[in-house]
Amino acid sequence: MDSQVQKLTAKGRATRQRIIDGAAAEIREQGVATATLDDIMARTQTSKSQLFHYFPDGKEQLLLAVATQEAQQVLDDQQPYLSELTSWAAWQRWRDAVVERYRRQGQSCPLSVLMSEIGRSTPGAQAVTSALMRQWHDEIATGVRHMQAADKVSEELDADRTAAALLAGIQGGVGIMLATGDLSYLEAALDVGVGSLRT
Repeated sequence: MDSQVQKLTAKGRATRQRIIDGAAAEIREQGVATATLDDIMARTQTSKSQLFHYFPDGKEQLLLAVATQEAQQVLDDQQPYLSELTSWAAWQRWRDAVVERYRRQGQSCPLSVLMSEIGRSTPGAQAVTSALMRQWHDEIATGVRHMQAADKVSEELDADRTAAALLAGIQGGVGIMLATGDLSYLEAALDVGVGSLRT
């Protein structure tokens, strides 16, 4: 949580969250290019002065807050499985949760749409994406290390590189699914990636 948000009262945090939730809903319904600040204010019953109090830099700052929330949702949708990669059955449950998340999402990815609007190369967008990938990677690496400690995965495997490869496979599979609607590449990336841990 950034320092600006930490300084808010409980009521202020609730109002800020209501604006983010309303903006996320508006973007899902209207699309990021079509959703206006006026639409968001109407949906959240907030005034212009309130909106700019919580998001002084305007729409881009609000979009980054929505993107941060969407990124967290990617991880939340994998829980509790992602944090409990302690057996082969647990890895299978996590694999199934990832596939199901993207099956439900379909070809419309709110996070990708938001990032294209903000500009993937802006410092804010890069920070959101980096934080998501770092947390996701670290959870997978922790699971690999747990399996190594239980003598279920070779000690010779580099847990960080293995997690990076699995995550890259997931992202590649998601990219193909977004472009074609075909989920089988994501399933293959997960199946081969997790399967390689057993050898």
